[in-house]
Amino acid sequence: MIRLENISKQNGKQIVFIEASAALQRGEKIGLVGPNGAGKTTLFRMITGEEQPDEGQVAVDRGVAIGYFSQDVGDMAGRSAVAEVMEGAGPAGALISEMSELEAAMADPDRADEMDEIITRYGEVQGQFQELDGYSLDARAREVLDGLGFSQEMMDGDVGALSRGWKMRVALGKILLMRPDALLLDEPSNHLDIESLIWLEDFLKRYEGGVLMTSHDRAFMNRVVNKIVEIDGGTLTAYSGDYEFYQQQRALSDKQMQAQFERQQAMLAKEIAFIERFKARASHAAQVQSRVKKLDKIDKVEPPKRRQSVNFEFRPPARSGEDVVLLKGVDKAYGSRSIYEGLDFHVRRKERWCIMGVNGAGKSTLLKLVAGSTEPDNGSINVGPSVKLGYFAQHAMDLLDGDRTVFQSLEDSFPQAGQAALRALAGCFGFSGDEIEKKCRVLSGGEKARLVMAKLLFDSPNFLVLDEPTNHLDIATKEMLIEALSQYEGTMLFVSHDRHFLAALSNRVLELTPEGVHAYGGGYTEYVARTGQEAPGLRG
Repeated sequence: MIRLENISKQNGKQIVFIEASAALQRGEKIGLVGPNGAGKTTLFRMITGEEQPDEGQVAVDRGVAIGYFSQDVGDMAGRSAVAEVMEGAGPAGALISEMSELEAAMADPDRADEMDEIITRYGEVQGQFQELDGYSLDARAREVLDGLGFSQEMMDGDVGALSRGWKMRVALGKILLMRPDALLLDEPSNHLDIESLIWLEDFLKRYEGGVLMTSHDRAFMNRVVNKIVEIDGGTLTAYSGDYEFYQQQRALSDKQMQAQFERQQAMLAKEIAFIERFKARASHAAQVQSRVKKLDKIDKVEPPKRRQSVNFEFRPPARSGEDVVLLKGVDKAYGSRSIYEGLDFHVRRKERWCIMGVNGAGKSTLLKLVAGSTEPDNGSINVGPSVKLGYFAQHAMDLLDGDRTVFQSLEDSFPQAGQAALRALAGCFGFSGDEIEKKCRVLSGGEKARLVMAKLLFDSPNFLVLDEPTNHLDIATKEMLIEALSQYEGTMLFVSHDRHFLAALSNRVLELTPEGVHAYGGGYTEYVARTGQEAPGLRG
C-alpha cells in the first residue's frame, strides 16, 4: 500500500534518513521505534505529503485512504463531541455539517426569503445522507467514543469545554470512525486510561487495514503490532514480530556485531604490530607490503551503536516509621458528587500501592488527600513520624518557569547545592552538555517530566506519591525509571495506566469501584490473576 523507496532527508544540519526503505502492506500492524528526534514524525509527514524527501520517493497506491492521528489536535469548539467525530467520517461527515448549517438557516428569520431554496437543498442533502447510511453513523460514533471512555453527557456536550487530553481522544475517534485503508498513529496510547487502551488494542487487532504507529506503552505495542521498523542512524530496519521479539533480536544482533568487531580489531592489531615490527627490514619487505595491501582492502566492521540512556540514581532515603499514612473515616465530595464516604486506608513502610479505578473514581483525589494538596470534608489523615513525602502531580510540569533554563530551575529548587552536584543530577536525568542550558519552555513533555522527577528525587523522600509519572516518557526512559524505583528503599503510592510499570513495581492494589473500596495483597499481576481482568472498568 505504502512504500518508502531509498528516501534521504535532512532537517537543517541533521541528517534524518539516508537511502532508507520500508513498506506497509494491507493488514500489517507496524510499530515504529527509535530514539527521540530520530525522525518518526518526519516519516509520518512524508507519507501524508506534508513534507517531501530530498531524494527517493514515497509511493502510495492509487485509491488508498490514509488517516493520520498526530499529537497536534488543533482547535475544537462549537459542536458536540459526537458531531466532531462524525465530521471526520468522509462524505457523510461533510453532509452532517451541511445539514446542521441548513437547520440553522431554516430557523433564521432574516433568511425567510431564501426558505424555499434552503428546504429544497435540505431535502437533497438528507437524501444523500440516507444513501450513505449516515443515520447509523451517529451510533457508530457513540460506540467509538464509549470505547474511548466518554459518558453520554460528554458525547453530547460542547467539545470546546473538554481538556486537551479528552480532545486528543476526540481526534483519535475521528480517525477510527473514518476506517481508512491505512492508519498512521503517532502516540495514540497517550492520555488513555487502561480500559480505553484495552478497547483500542482490540479495535486495532480486528482492524483490516494497515497500521503504522508509535507508542511509549510497551504492553500496548506488544499486543497490537506484528512487525517493528526501527529508525536508527538514518536507516530503516524491519524486524518481524512484536516489540519483545524486536528487543531480543536487537540485543542478539548487537552482541554478534560486537563480537565481529572485536575479532577484527584483534586481527588488525596483530597485522599492524607485524608491519611496525618488520617495516624497516629488507628481508621482510614483500611480506610487509602484502599485509599493507590486505589492510587497505578490508571492509571495516563498525561497533554497534551505543544508545544514549538515562540512568536514574537515588540517594538512599532516611528510614520512616512503620506507619506511613493513615486515613480514617474520610469523606470527600466535589459539589453534589461524592467521591469518598468513610474511607479507611493504611499505608505501611515499604508498601507499594497502585490505585486502580475508572475515570472519576477518585484516584488522583486520593493522592491529593495524602499529599495534602486538598483537604477532606470529614475524617482524618495522619502522616507518620519521620515521613518525608515527594509528590509528582499531573500538573507539575505546567508549573516550571518557561524563562528559566534546566540548570537555573534546579538551582532555584536547591540553592544550597553546589554546581557540580546539580550538573551530575541533570546528567543522571538525561540533560548533558548544552541541554542543561535549554529554556524550560522549549522542553518536550518527556524532558519536562524528567526535570520534575529530578527535583523530586534529589531530596531523597522516603514516601513517593506519583500521579501518572510515565505519561510523557519514552520506553527506554520508562525502563530506567522502573529499574531505579525497583531499587528504591522507601514507600510508594501511585497511579499509572502503564501495565508494565504497574506489574514491575506494585506489591499492593487498592481498587476503587462504585460498590466500594477493595484492597488486594500482592501486586498488579496477582490482581489480574485474581479478578480475571486488567482493570476495574472491564468487569461486567
